Amino acid sequence: MTTRPRGTDRSRLGLRDLLSEALAGLLQRPARSVLTALGTVLGTGTFVCILGLTATAASQIDDRFNALTATEITVEDATGSDDQIRQQPFPEDAGQRVARLNGVQNAGVYWNVRGPHGGRLPVRSTPIGRGSEEDVGVVAATPGALEAAEPTVSEGRVYDRFHEERRQPVAVLSSSLASRLGITTLETHPAVFIGDQPFTVIGIISDLKRKTDLLSSVVIPRSVAEQLWGPPVRDPAEMIISTDLGAARQVASETALALDPAHPGNFKVTPPPDPQKLRSTVTSDLNQLFLLLAAICLVIGAVGIANTTLVAVLERTGEIGLRRALGAQTRHITIQFLTESSVLGVLGGLVGSTVGALAVVTVAVARTWTPSIHPLTIAAAPAIGLVTGLVAGLYPAWRASRIPPAEALRR
Repeated sequence: MTTRPRGTDRSRLGLRDLLSEALAGLLQRPARSVLTALGTVLGTGTFVCILGLTATAASQIDDRFNALTATEITVEDATGSDDQIRQQPFPEDAGQRVARLNGVQNAGVYWNVRGPHGGRLPVRSTPIGRGSEEDVGVVAATPGALEAAEPTVSEGRVYDRFHEERRQPVAVLSSSLASRLGITTLETHPAVFIGDQPFTVIGIISDLKRKTDLLSSVVIPRSVAEQLWGPPVRDPAEMIISTDLGAARQVASETALALDPAHPGNFKVTPPPDPQKLRSTVTSDLNQLFLLLAAICLVIGAVGIANTTLVAVLERTGEIGLRRALGAQTRHITIQFLTESSVLGVLGGLVGSTVGALAVVTVAVARTWTPSIHPLTIAAAPAIGLVTGLVAGLYPAWRASRIPPAEALRR
């Protein structure tokens, strides 16, 4: 049993000395230290950037759903096709009935028009025998349905209640469909032929906020379609309703009774999804995906710190032996190398959090969004870097403390 000689004190390593020694060890090879910390910078920067961007995007998701999805209601025919009386449950004034509900902006009925044998009607830009048929659909829609879709009119106008009540054979086309049919201007009052019936094109639309599938169809008034081809049989009619923000669910609960108080079960009303639940689902999916990428970056950073610290231990074996010979204890060696790896982790976390925050602000400004970063996200980044560096330095520090002083001095 060895005893400490009288008059000597056990060696001590103060906090100030520990930090100065650790910084000196890192600054001996600054390029290597910077490259080592780069993995932690990427990991923590990705962590901050992901949480910041998902929080920022979440508010934009709310705005988009509130503006469109959260203000749209669809109503379907729930009678089935067996009962001949219920094949067309929507009354002629369905749009007016629903429009009287508080919070409704526009409402209307529409359906796909079919020929006598159930197929698509031929659509031409010239009479039969003078032009080729286009494989496009024909949709009968009330003026309220067209207004609820919120079209962007590039030329002309959309039809209104006058055309509907007077059974005017008019049509509205998308700009792409008009181009396919060879219609470039409305100044010549062009017409399209649906079957053998001519329809004057009075409007060309470039976009629709809702029911974008109408862009690939010729849209005509409902009254004209019923007069020529009868009510819908194969493809049941549907209704689209646009509402004020926040009124959709209340309107949805009242729509069936407004359409037919005696048979509300004839209609299947689909309210918009809850934007809060939808946002939570989207945000959760984004967080899980991108946090996994951040974790991978942190693991790569930890491996880099561990590898560099282990190489530093091997390169500084003589220094370790000298310190041991001068009285440094094994725990002093362990703490020193743990401190060096932890400092690398903390520095990487600080730089990474700064880079991540700047990335969030840059993306938000570029997209004209309002950046949103939780303060805990910024505060957690250096702590994550510290833990990463501490874990990465455990084995190299233990390895350094186990080197015998005599063997170290011989090297």
